[in-house]
Amino acid sequence: MKKLFLSLTALVFATAMFAQKKADEVAKFATETIDQGKLKQNNPEEVKFIVTNISKEPLIIEQANPTCGCTIGDYTKTPIAPGATGFVSAKFNAASLGHFEKHLTVKFAGADDIKNIVISGDVLAAEEYDKWKMENPAPALVKAAPVAPAAKVVTTAVPVKAKSATVKSVKAKPATSAKTATASKSVKS
Repeated sequence: MKKLFLSLTALVFATAMFAQKKADEVAKFATETIDQGKLKQNNPEEVKFIVTNISKEPLIIEQANPTCGCTIGDYTKTPIAPGATGFVSAKFNAASLGHFEKHLTVKFAGADDIKNIVISGDVLAAEEYDKWKMENPAPALVKAAPVAPAAKVVTTAVPVKAKSATVKSVKAKPATSAKTATASKSVKS
């Protein structure tokens, strides 16, 4: 009976030692789904999924495969250092009109499961896309105005014979000025 118990304990221990990790334990995607919005028919656009190595060992992407022939993918082929980032890219061919949702599978070395990432969007005919683009122009970038430098507060301690006092003076000083000024005030008793 003791031999059976020891054998089972050794088997469980050995299995635990060689158990692989889950993909979520070694890698973290910034996002697992990217919505490409509206695409012009036959005008594919590439998207990149950023993946961070959250383990203490180099991360290797063994495979990154699309689930259909209408999506082209690429990925970081070199080991990704702990804390560093790599990528998995995808490009949907946008040949068929309508909504799409395409899945890619990613396999990491040392992980026993496969991670799924998704691209989605809507493919419009060229004329419909151009009309949509005219009705929904890209937002203009707003340029911020420069901020004026704040006034600088100078505190000066002035010894006084009868009573001690601290005198504060406030002087506006431009950030580019190299000159300094000192203010002092006499207090008579």
